[in-house]
Formats: sequence, structure tokens, C-alpha cells
Amino acid sequence: MKALRIVLHQDSANYKKEETLDNKMTYPLPPISTIIGALHSACNYKEYHPMDISIQGKFESMHKEPYTDYCFLNSTMDDRGILVKMKNEDFLSKAFDKVAKPTKSQGSSFRNGNTIQVYNKELLDEYRSLKDLADKIKNYKNTELKEKLDTIKKEKNSLALKKKQLDKKSEEFKIISQNEKAIKDNEKKLKDEIKEYEQENYIKPISKYRSLTTSIKYYEILNNIDLVIHVRSDENTLNDILENIYNLKSIGRSEDFVDVKEAKIVELYEGDCDVDNNLSMYLNYEDVKDGYISPKYKDGKTINGTKYYINKNYEIKEGKREFIKKKVLYTSYCAIEETSDNIFLDNTDEKNYIVNFI
Repeated sequence: MKALRIVLHQDSANYKKEETLDNKMTYPLPPISTIIGALHSACNYKEYHPMDISIQGKFESMHKEPYTDYCFLNSTMDDRGILVKMKNEDFLSKAFDKVAKPTKSQGSSFRNGNTIQVYNKELLDEYRSLKDLADKIKNYKNTELKEKLDTIKKEKNSLALKKKQLDKKSEEFKIISQNEKAIKDNEKKLKDEIKEYEQENYIKPISKYRSLTTSIKYYEILNNIDLVIHVRSDENTLNDILENIYNLKSIGRSEDFVDVKEAKIVELYEGDCDVDNNLSMYLNYEDVKDGYISPKYKDGKTINGTKYYINKNYEIKEGKREFIKKKVLYTSYCAIEETSDNIFLDNTDEKNYIVNFI
């Protein structure tokens, strides 16, 4: 059976575990979905091309790399966080202008200017003007507008009582109904006018202002990574990947660049063999359970490995991605005595790679 063998090197990488938030832990090898996504991107595929992947490799060491985490609060706080103005209020990103920040943990106020460090006085003045406008709108709603609406309510109640006493077919009933409609239209107009004014002059402008909190968090970074990837798919897909392999720029984060050392179509051996593998790899857990492949004995002890549920491909359900997960065993050593449906031997160019497709 033919497969595509890709050998590559990365100086560093983070293969993020999706469940980690505060500190971004890494898988020891890239998940299947990461490889499939990178290959689809290299070939500019817009639809999924079915493929199975075998991943093995090693890394030299791991270190933690700090980064600044940005958290935008849902509302602006007057006494805490960094007051910022977003370039685009619909997107939370690093595209913002710093306005001011507190210099003390308590007693600060952006609006009153108490114990704050100002970065942009013009924007701070705009923020304060918007807050002043919010107070004026609130005061108008609670006084003048409320009085007008209360008067309208009384008029509606009065007309409603009169209508109850009249014949619905009478001329007077029709006149009162017309007056009632005019009053309701006026009521709606008053409410719509203040709502539109508030939306355009306060809600939209103030939505660009956010409270930002920052904290130092960490990436786990693998160093000096060597990967051997085997791809099983139809002939056209394998040839596409081979032709576009040098469009493969990164695996993991966008800055985790790859150096493709080799890419070639190889013939996988099927049959009896007695081979062990000294590279770490993901094993298909079902193949381990069925005894087709096993962790190698080293110094008389069994190396069991670590179980992971990793993503492979996804399906779109109700407009959302739903990943298909595969149970794998990550181990540093393994051995086989014969091949099977998912297990092969790549002995091309005097190599002895155990290939376990997932």
C-alpha cells in the first residue's frame, strides 16, 4: 500500500490542548486534526478530503514562555481595569487606544479624575462627556418624559372609560377612537425618539469603551522537534499534498514554522516482522487493546503510555463544528510482530518506521 511520508523539523511549537485556558499546555505531538488542517490549508482545499494519519517524533526539551493575556470586561468599570477605546467595537482584539488606568487599588475614578494615570486626555474627555449625557438622558426619562407619559396614560384611561359608555357604531365613538389612536401614536413617537437619540448618541459611542484587565500567563513550548508523518488517502490527494508540501508553513501556532526535510510516496510493507520503534508516537487505542501493537519492554518494565482523546476531523451540525475524537495511547516505545489493517512498516530507504494510522 502506498502512503506519503513527510519528515519535518520545528525549532519550537505549542500544540495547544483545547481544554487548557489559564496556561496553554501542549500535547507532546500535534493532534491529528492539526496535521489534517495544515495539509488542507497547504493544498487550499475548501472541502474535507478523507485521510488517515500516523504521527511519530521526538522533542529535545520543554520550557514555559510568558505572554500577556487580555481580558475585556462586558462593561466599563469606573475604578478598576484599564480604560480603553476599541478601534472596532464588534471585535475584541489588541486594536485599541489606552485612555487611562488607576494608580491605586481603591478610590480611583476615571470620571472624577481621582488617582488615575491618563494616556489620552481627548478620549478621556469624550468618555466623561458620554457619562454626563447618560445622566441627562436618565434624568429626562425620570422627569419630563415621565410626566408626558403619565399625562398620556391618564388621557388614554379617560377615553377608554368614555368608549365603554358609547355605542360602537356611534359617531362619537369613532371620534374618540381616532383621538385615542392619535394619543397612542404620540406616545410611541416620544418613546421612539428618546430610544433613537440614546442609541445614536450614547449606546453606540460608549460601546467602544471597555475595561481591560491583563495578566501574565504561559505557553508550554517544545524545543527542537522532529516529526515523521505518514498520510493514507486516495492517490490524487496524496499527489496534491506532495506537490504543495512546501506551502506547509507552520504546525501549531502561526509562528511555529516548519522545515520540510523530506516528502515522498513510499510503499508500506505488509506481513510478518519483528520491529520496535524508538520514536514517540500516537497509537490507535483499539489496536493496542486488540494486541496488534504494544508498548515495548524496556529494562523489564512495560511502558504503558498516556491516553488522550484527540480531535481528527469535524462535521458541521447546526452551524457548529463537532469534532470526531479518537482515543490514542502516547508512548515512547512500541513494537509489532506483524502488520494489520491500520499497522504497517515503512522500510523504504532502510528506515524502519512503524506506521499506525488513526
